[in-house]
Amino acid sequence: MSATLSASTLLAVPLAPLVGAVVAGLFGTKFGGNHIGRKVTHSLTILGVLVAFIISAMTLKSVVADGARFNATIYEWMVVGGLKMEIGFLVDGLTAMMMCVVTFVSLMVHVYTIGYMEEDEGYNRFFAYISLFTFSMLMLVMSNNMLQLFFGWEAVGLVSYLLIGFWFNKPTAIFANMKAFLVNRVGDFGFILGIGLIAAYAGTLNYGEAFAKANTLAGITFPGTEWMLVTVICICLFIGAMGKSAQFPLHVWLPDSMEGPTPISALIHAATMVTAGIFMVARMSPLFELSDTALSFILVIGAITALFMGFLGIIQNDIKRVVAYSTLSQLGYMTVALGASAYSVAVFHLMTHAFFKALLFLGAGSVIIGMHHNQDIRWMGGVRKYMPITWITSLLGSLALIGTPFFAGFYSKDSIIEAVHESHLWGAQFAYYAVLAGVFVTAFYSFRMYFLVFHGKERYDQNPDAHHHDEHAEHDDDHGHGHKPHESPWVVWLPLVLLAIPSVVIGFMTIEPMLFGEFFKGAIVVDANKHHAMKELGEAFHGPLAMAIHGLQTAPFWLALAGVVLSFYMYMVNPALPAAIKRAFGPVYRLLDNKYYLDWINENILARGARAFGTGLWKGGDQALIDGAVVNGSWKIVGRISGAVRWLQSGYIYHYAFAMLLGIFILMTYFVWFKR
Repeated sequence: MSATLSASTLLAVPLAPLVGAVVAGLFGTKFGGNHIGRKVTHSLTILGVLVAFIISAMTLKSVVADGARFNATIYEWMVVGGLKMEIGFLVDGLTAMMMCVVTFVSLMVHVYTIGYMEEDEGYNRFFAYISLFTFSMLMLVMSNNMLQLFFGWEAVGLVSYLLIGFWFNKPTAIFANMKAFLVNRVGDFGFILGIGLIAAYAGTLNYGEAFAKANTLAGITFPGTEWMLVTVICICLFIGAMGKSAQFPLHVWLPDSMEGPTPISALIHAATMVTAGIFMVARMSPLFELSDTALSFILVIGAITALFMGFLGIIQNDIKRVVAYSTLSQLGYMTVALGASAYSVAVFHLMTHAFFKALLFLGAGSVIIGMHHNQDIRWMGGVRKYMPITWITSLLGSLALIGTPFFAGFYSKDSIIEAVHESHLWGAQFAYYAVLAGVFVTAFYSFRMYFLVFHGKERYDQNPDAHHHDEHAEHDDDHGHGHKPHESPWVVWLPLVLLAIPSVVIGFMTIEPMLFGEFFKGAIVVDANKHHAMKELGEAFHGPLAMAIHGLQTAPFWLALAGVVLSFYMYMVNPALPAAIKRAFGPVYRLLDNKYYLDWINENILARGARAFGTGLWKGGDQALIDGAVVNGSWKIVGRISGAVRWLQSGYIYHYAFAMLLGIFILMTYFVWFKR
């Protein structure tokens, strides 16, 4: 194959899911008259994503094997002065990898949804939404300019709003989707400021043209300050990533987003949307490499997220929320790698995490189905013998998540820890100890969930809420006490098996080309003289097999093993111990249970403060100042002046003559006495 890619073929990648979404949305829902049934709807949308995946896989093969690249404008929207606004694609190693991850995980979710949502009235609407999301994410990762990047960025936010609030009659879902929407707007404000600064000072929105002027931007200070312009740009861009990729303190929306159906938890909140911020920073590496201040900021924020969000996973009892806090922690790991200038390691962990986290979310959904829509892990236990496929795939996903040697997560997570250890930026030492401690925390809460769900005494018949299940309770009249768990249908467990395979082998297969080869050549830029973490990682790497064997002797492995053993002892051997610890450390438990009181602060201080400020602007500024003083005050003043002046307008000529003579007398007096 030639070293170039076809524009029309690439265009089919985002358009295929879009066509499926439009057809399903227009003709498969009440809005369009329900002209097509469920089978046609899911067939069309799955076909669209399958086409996108096949072309993406072919593109990846061409990029890797033939060095194929593509960077061109597809459509020029308009030109404002010298600023071009266009739709264009940039396909290199980074884009091709993201295209395959997005389309493969989306394909698995589409197939899984057939079984998971079969009883839901919004079946066709759900398929339309997830296909529309796939289109939006593909437009984001394939863009070659910041206008299209921002379009995809906002589109995935909009669709996530629709999906989180999919059950719009459920108050908690409506609250969650509004929360996600508003928190992301905070991040997006910073993001668009960063893009605006690039447009203002570089005069372009195109990646290549902006990166070519990076050194020029690095020599400019931000007006009115001593800050470097490139530092301000990078921090603004990263604030956008903090919202989308749920970094502290803009992480608060992601756990609540579990109110949506489980398939979207896998698609949006594990593999694709939340990693958009990680992808964006990696894509903007030519700019971020010029600001150590921005990189240190990223490093510290990622470390806080990785460790302290992991702590919250320890006390969660909802199976989906445990996995959600795991996602937050792993996003922190990716962010730490970005701060250490190990962009390729961050993206590598993004890829491995996509597979095993999607697997864990879909596995959690399979358990929810098998447990008749109970989500509380305290009322599970012994599920292994009833759901063998879900059990083994969930075990494989958990082992990958905690970084077990030879599993996919080991290669990416260990590389992050080592990269941070080699970094000499401010905050790197704190970040190193945070991610190291996070290994133990991750292993503990992951296997706490695993043991409580799949092993031990069966507790599903003791559930006090057995008749009030959460997600689909309205669709299940025969599910209650005494019903044993059951394995999910094949459309549910097949995606689990297909996701389990890369969760085990993808790290071993790809670490060398992605981290130490030329896979990301031209896509990711690192100044090896200033930031030498990747260089030192490369010198210590002697192949994936040697790395895994050596990993058995390192601190992360023993910390992970300690977490597994402790969780086994506390929840299988001595189940009274967790309750005793909870009583002994009541204040700590309350702090974690209230999620560090960040929701309380947001709702009672920030939201009320904003409401009071808005009310003050409304009543004091709008009503009192603008309406009262400016608008109403001006006509009142005019009316009073005119009311006084009208008494001087008598209509008699001798009055006007007298006024003229009086005026002449005053002027003469003035010039005689004051101007002589």
